[in-house]
Amino acid sequence: MRLGFVSDSLGGLPFEAMLDHAQRLGVSGVEVNTCGWSTAPHFNLPMILRDRIAQKSFLDAFAKRGLEVISLNANGNPLHPTDPAQERGLEDTIRVAGELGIKTVCAMSGLPAGSATDTMPNWVVSSWPPETQAILRYQWEEKLLPFWTRIVALAESHGVERIALELHGNQCVYNVPSLLKLRQAVGPVVGANLDPSHLFWMGADPLVAAEALGDALYHVHAKDTFLNGPKQAVTSLLENGGLMDIPARSWSYITLGFGHGEEWWRQFCYRLKMAGYDGWLSIEHEDVLLNSLEGLEKSIALLRGVMPVAPSDYKPQAI
Repeated sequence: MRLGFVSDSLGGLPFEAMLDHAQRLGVSGVEVNTCGWSTAPHFNLPMILRDRIAQKSFLDAFAKRGLEVISLNANGNPLHPTDPAQERGLEDTIRVAGELGIKTVCAMSGLPAGSATDTMPNWVVSSWPPETQAILRYQWEEKLLPFWTRIVALAESHGVERIALELHGNQCVYNVPSLLKLRQAVGPVVGANLDPSHLFWMGADPLVAAEALGDALYHVHAKDTFLNGPKQAVTSLLENGGLMDIPARSWSYITLGFGHGEEWWRQFCYRLKMAGYDGWLSIEHEDVLLNSLEGLEKSIALLRGVMPVAPSDYKPQAI
């Protein structure tokens, strides 16, 4: 496996300074945010898409530090019913990935409205009352499947081989079954970006999810979640309080090791290997209490101690 981080983890730093820290920290690459819910401080998508000199400058900044571009990340809602810019952002990210020779794009599946007359996204997380099923049919049959059929064709035409969808709340694809359902419908260009932090707060087990995904596992975000037991006991894990008020929440994103210890992350890496995954662990720091650079340093130190690097060379003796 190889270690890197998401560029927004150091979003307060200029592009060159962010890469300097990546080199100093000894990671192998950086995943770059391009649009959507990110202000993309390290990537000017419209400029780089049309400017070959800007493309070369971007790649050269990585190469001179011995770093790789892990992927481009268009982490928005491309099916938002009233914000077409998010759809264009994903499309342009795929186009520019093709220009740059980057084979993996990370994204969200998107979440449309609940009907043709709605104006806000609608996330269905229960089977009752009956209108939930009508919403799901509309979202999948009229929006999600036609959209991703077209996006897969766009990716294939631009040489993008993998679109890794983050299993994220408030999206049509948020767990293993919904990812596999979409993949079966549109083909193997679509796979999973497994971020255990989201599965923690949704009540799933990332260790089992890794095995269940198998060859559909294309990318991994390394992010942890703090589960606040006393608050959870009262409010459940269905949390919609302010992200900055950690003591008041039942769960919060946190620096690696502060929510789940080294032993858990060791098991996670081993489960990934069992599933056949030997790709990137891309740290996404979103801990609002710890300094971003300090949190990134601690996360790197933890993963460096637990992640497999060298290929297996064990062979039973001929006895």
